[in-house]
Amino acid sequence: MLFKLLRLFRYKLIIPILRSKSPPVETARGVLVGLVSAMNPFVGIQMVLVASFWACQRFLFPKWKFNIVPALAWTWVTNVFTVPFVYYVFLITGRLMLGKWDQSLGFSEFSLNLEETLIVSGGGLTAIWDITLTMIELWGLPLFIGCIPWALVTGWVGYNWALKFQQNRQSKLRKIVNYK
Repeated sequence: MLFKLLRLFRYKLIIPILRSKSPPVETARGVLVGLVSAMNPFVGIQMVLVASFWACQRFLFPKWKFNIVPALAWTWVTNVFTVPFVYYVFLITGRLMLGKWDQSLGFSEFSLNLEETLIVSGGGLTAIWDITLTMIELWGLPLFIGCIPWALVTGWVGYNWALKFQQNRQSKLRKIVNYK
């Protein structure tokens, strides 16, 4: 099971970085954008956020390029398996940030509420809107405030890791080419 999970991690997150033809900084920016987009409680629109930001960036900030493929790949950090844990951490972080120490909610109760919330008939923007409104009604501002530090930290860590990873990889490739 662990081997399959590691293999999936490599296939979905590392391979897009390895296949990138972009400069290391653009690939690292892609990881940053993907992680920041992944770390928000708006269910189902992480990839749409990346695509929208990419489209806007091309016109508003043409010199600040990022590789969209790793960005889209890294949105999958939050998925059907990780969402309950990640959103619970957002909620607890938000409550701590707002000083709401007395509001306790166990993970099992939160997970059950989240599961019921995510089962919405219909699709598209209507479903996303209904889910978001239900989440606001259940958990309020703390869930949405609590994601901010996690988005910033994971984005920064992901950017630095991907930049060093790509720079080291390119350095090794240059040594191999020069050796031959």
